[in-house]
Amino acid sequence: MSHENVILVGLDGSDAALHALDWATQEARVRQWGLRLVCSYALPSFAAASLDGGYAALDDSAIRAGAEAVLTEALARVAGSGLPVTSHVAVGDATAVLVDESREVGLVVVGTRGGGGFAERLLGTVSSALPAHAKCPTVVVPLRAARGAQEPTDAPVPPVTPVRRVMVGVDGSPQSELALRCALREARRWQATVVVVSAVPVNTVTGVLAWLPEPVDHRAVLADIEESLALVLERVADEAQGLTIERRVLDGTGAAVLTGMSGEADLLVVGSRGRGGFTGLLLGSTSQAVLHHAQCPVLVVTKGVDAEQAAA
Repeated sequence: MSHENVILVGLDGSDAALHALDWATQEARVRQWGLRLVCSYALPSFAAASLDGGYAALDDSAIRAGAEAVLTEALARVAGSGLPVTSHVAVGDATAVLVDESREVGLVVVGTRGGGGFAERLLGTVSSALPAHAKCPTVVVPLRAARGAQEPTDAPVPPVTPVRRVMVGVDGSPQSELALRCALREARRWQATVVVVSAVPVNTVTGVLAWLPEPVDHRAVLADIEESLALVLERVADEAQGLTIERRVLDGTGAAVLTGMSGEADLLVVGSRGRGGFTGLLLGSTSQAVLHHAQCPVLVVTKGVDAEQAAA
């Protein structure tokens, strides 16, 4: 098993991380890949002063023991999977650890609603770090959507569902075409339907196309986008052969369209950069909307990853 045929899973002891682990285990079975489990902890940037005016030696044994306990629970959870599994504790910032180790794996998976570890950091002030810098595609798996908003937070971790519908945002950019190819490969693994979505960003107050300075014929713009989408699908026709493809062109911003439709999908695939309706989708405020509100796992195809690796 090569390093590339491995899914890296970030763990922090939360239900969200366990749900992400279950998703990664299911994905690894379909891909016939292995799993690498990692739990990290960061040392404090200061040490407490001792009575003699010096500084007490920092004992991280308790913190490390907690991280090892997280991995022990995770290993027990995947023990019957039949997959090759490795695990280790890492010292360092959660996001930095994931970015560094993404060089050696084919996919990174994390959960949302975590316990202050991977998930919170990914969806906080450094939310763009992993999508922008990872050397492989990443998947963010939401717990709340799977569990249901009305269920108590101490409810059992819900089961993951098979991937039957793969949704992908396409805006005509090279990065979104890369995301489309990745979505097609994923759909073929699962024999899933592919839903290809393009957005026509309209100002909700004026009804004017958000990225144009003056009102234009909406029907003409819609026709242009549909034609562009058809050309993109022609370029990937060989990869799409035998798959069921649905096309949707809808009014709204990229984030609004994708999050609004994500409840109809089992996996949402997007590029880390784009243009038009999906500009900056995962590198700014729009990314927060998608990752916070998507009702299904979100697979981010990283900028700089070539088509072959992204679709692997």
